[in-house]
Amino acid sequence: MAKKVVKPTRAGKSAAVKPSVSGGSSPKKPNIAALQAEIQRLDKELVKLANRRAALTIKSLQGEPQAEKAHFESLFSEQLAGLLENGNPGPLDLPSLRGIFRELISGARRQVKAVRVVYLGPAYSFTHLAAIERFGTAANLIPVGSISAVFEEVNRNHADYGIAPIENSTDGRIVDTLDMFTRLPLKICGEVSMAIHHNLLARCPRNEISEIYSKPQALSQCREWLGRNMPQARLVEVTSTSTAAQLARDKPGAAAVASRQAAVQYDLQVVAESIEDNPSNLTRFAVIGDEATKPTGHDKTALLLQIPHKPGALAEALAAFKKNNVNLTWIESFPVRGPEAGYVFFLDFEGHAGDTKTKKTLAELEQKAVRLELLGSYPRTSPID
Repeated sequence: MAKKVVKPTRAGKSAAVKPSVSGGSSPKKPNIAALQAEIQRLDKELVKLANRRAALTIKSLQGEPQAEKAHFESLFSEQLAGLLENGNPGPLDLPSLRGIFRELISGARRQVKAVRVVYLGPAYSFTHLAAIERFGTAANLIPVGSISAVFEEVNRNHADYGIAPIENSTDGRIVDTLDMFTRLPLKICGEVSMAIHHNLLARCPRNEISEIYSKPQALSQCREWLGRNMPQARLVEVTSTSTAAQLARDKPGAAAVASRQAAVQYDLQVVAESIEDNPSNLTRFAVIGDEATKPTGHDKTALLLQIPHKPGALAEALAAFKKNNVNLTWIESFPVRGPEAGYVFFLDFEGHAGDTKTKKTLAELEQKAVRLELLGSYPRTSPID
């Protein structure tokens, strides 16, 4: 005879429960028809709400006294960013929600003005992804073949803004970008900081890969992984990760180191994901233009500095930062062009050019400088994964 199973009730007493013949009840199947009806109802409501949100965004832009600055402002206000990060009950993750709002706001802005943005291409390079994050796909995003072309297009007023990489946490400075600031009178008016995850993409199994294509920086950032896991493959440098993905699509035995978005765009398989040697690999992209930004209390300022080429001159100049309690976050040097001996320094530090401490620091630097050019102040941003 089967024994009765005893389990406690909420009151702490015991209750007799008959054993289950099947070993447990199966979960109740959802009513698919009811679910589909609810989805259709919500879809209609979402379409109405999205268009209402867009209409209010358009009305707000049209009422701005300085429409150009309104178009340049981040797609995510401080309040909206806080809502997405702290008020999201799920199941959607933060990147998915950001994508929804980014395209909604970008599409609304385009109804007022289509902003032209040039970026280091081709499409689905990491710089393209940074441009999408900053301006949305509704902006006119125009790829060009070199960093110098990004600067030249903005300088000729062929584009409102440009985007180019300026610094990587693994490889350091992007020389071509910093060099262009010494050549053309353009400013940094914003930044995008992105986590860079490299993936091995191909149309064949890993053991059939004989060549791996990517830009030099991407190969450098995955050097250890590639040496350990793909010693049989020849590494080939190309101009961009997107070009590498195109080659992996078209050439037998070829693979690329590129983004997951490039895998989707060029119909490739992700053979291995997140192969970067530094799991905290970040690239900072500069937004290039002539937009002057107001202080936010969380800003950064960049400048070019040339000082006399003599012992102690750099130390004397940099003392201004310590004296005024300004945090210097980055410094790079370049040889002065031409026969003159000396260096031009690229400096990046916390604070806005309109802040009292920053004004004092700049005034003291100017007294020591042969050349001082303010490249702009702009809000600091948190890395986007």
